Amino acid sequence: MLVATPIGNLEDMTYRAVRVLQEADLIAAEDTRGSLKLLNHFDIHTPMTSYHQNNRIEKARVLVEKMLGGTTIALVTDAGTPGISDPGEDLVRMSLEAGIPVTSIPGACACITALTMSGQATRRFCFEAFLPPDKKPRQEVLEELKEETRTIVMYEAPHRLVRTLKELAQVLGSERPVTLCRELTKKHEENFVSTLGGLIERYETGDEPRGECVLVIAGRDRREMKLEQQQEWRRLSPGEHVRLYEEQGMDRKAAMKAAAKDRGVSKSDLYRQLLEENE
Repeated sequence: MLVATPIGNLEDMTYRAVRVLQEADLIAAEDTRGSLKLLNHFDIHTPMTSYHQNNRIEKARVLVEKMLGGTTIALVTDAGTPGISDPGEDLVRMSLEAGIPVTSIPGACACITALTMSGQATRRFCFEAFLPPDKKPRQEVLEELKEETRTIVMYEAPHRLVRTLKELAQVLGSERPVTLCRELTKKHEENFVSTLGGLIERYETGDEPRGECVLVIAGRDRREMKLEQQQEWRRLSPGEHVRLYEEQGMDRKAAMKAAAKDRGVSKSDLYRQLLEENE
């Protein structure tokens, strides 16, 4: 069982989560010392074992064997919902592969909490968690986000915040709207609506980043993207445009239809342009 725990305010612990943790035979915790404080607060005396990034595969095998033997195990993370940007996903996958049913006890999740209070669009969003630390995969993810039209949610630690903001501004543009949510559910909770450039200025000229941060970034404007694509297509001749789609595997008819749609003309107009091009 995956059991969500508070991300700050202990009052966000659910009655069901307390009961499940009390009734479990064993609690697998990402940080046993931090989880012990939570268990003591709610008078939970279930034994714990550590399950974290460094032992996630080997320990998962041990936990799966225990569950196959009839042990009921509850998984908790440092804070929030297990399996979101933590090793819980490995244990879930291995449990399901072994035929062990998995259930999730819902509760706090920083991603959803930040998204709903951000003021950014919520109907479509993608979650990036933390950007990869290594340069090449990090740049690859940033380039993918350049074309993302959904709202982007990501986590960042305070000491890396300015660096990440600068990288995002370089790829997405300094005027891209963003909401910074920090210290969620805690006493000094804040959601600051700005732009990527505005946040950089804020933290370079005054405030020092503090507390775990969630960035909720507006996706790329679809109308703006379509306009740019149309301008890009116009740099190609009609013949080059059609051949571009044919090289992607389309037949002649489908390629002409796609090119005509891109250029905002009818198929007959495009056909006429192709004839004039070949004269």
